[in-house]
Amino acid sequence: MKAAYIFFAILLVSVGALAQEHPSVTAQPNSVYVGADGKFEAPPDTAQIQMNVSVQDESPQSAFQKASKNVDQVRQVIRSNGLDTKALSVGFLSVQPVYEWKPKQRVIGYRVTTDLSLKLKDFSKIGPITQQLAEANVSETQTLNYILENMDEAKNKAVEDAYRRARNSADTIAHASGRSVEELSYASVDTFENPRIIMPRQRSVSAMAAAAPAPTEEFTPQGVTVTAHVNALFTLK
Repeated sequence: MKAAYIFFAILLVSVGALAQEHPSVTAQPNSVYVGADGKFEAPPDTAQIQMNVSVQDESPQSAFQKASKNVDQVRQVIRSNGLDTKALSVGFLSVQPVYEWKPKQRVIGYRVTTDLSLKLKDFSKIGPITQQLAEANVSETQTLNYILENMDEAKNKAVEDAYRRARNSADTIAHASGRSVEELSYASVDTFENPRIIMPRQRSVSAMAAAAPAPTEEFTPQGVTVTAHVNALFTLK
C-alpha cells in the first residue's frame, strides 16, 4: 500500500492586516502543513499623551521664544503633578517662514512647531494633566493613546493561541484521513500589535469643557490586542 501523502495549508489573514510573505516549505510525504492566526488582549501598561505646540510671530526669534514659553508651561504642569520632566520627550522642532502670496510673494512671519510626548504609568494622573494642559492653552492638539510597552508576555500568549489553532487544524485533517499527528517538524511565527487611539482633544473643545469631568473618567482603558500567525509542519503516523 502506497504511503499516504497529505499536504494541507490554511492561510488566515485578519481584516486590516498588512500582506505578509510566508515561508515556502518543501512538501514532505506523510506530513501536514497548517497555518493559523491567534490573538491575546492585554491591558495597557502605559498612557501616552502627545501634544503639538505651534506658534507664529513676525520674527523667528520671537516665535521661538513664545514656543519655549508654552513648552515651559507644559513642564510646570508635569512638575505640579509630581512627575520628572524627563518623562517628557521632544519628537521634532521646526522653524518655517509663512508667506503671503498676493499681491506678491513675501514673508509675513515665522512658525515654530514642536511635538511633545509624555508617558504615564499612573493612569490616575491622566485626567488632571490633560485638563491642566487644556486650561494652559499651550498646545493645538492633545492625543491620548494607551500602549503596551512590556510586549513579551502578550506575544507569547498570542503565539500559544495561534499554535493551538494550528494544531487543532492538523488534528482535524489527520483524523479525516485516518491518520494521527505525530510531532512538530517545522514552525514559523509572526506577531503584530494593533494599537488603539483612545481620545483626541483639540484646544477649542477642551477649553469649553475645562470644568467638566475628563472624557476618560471612570472608564476602563481598552486592551491592546496582539496577534500572531503560526505556520507549522507536522509529521503523521
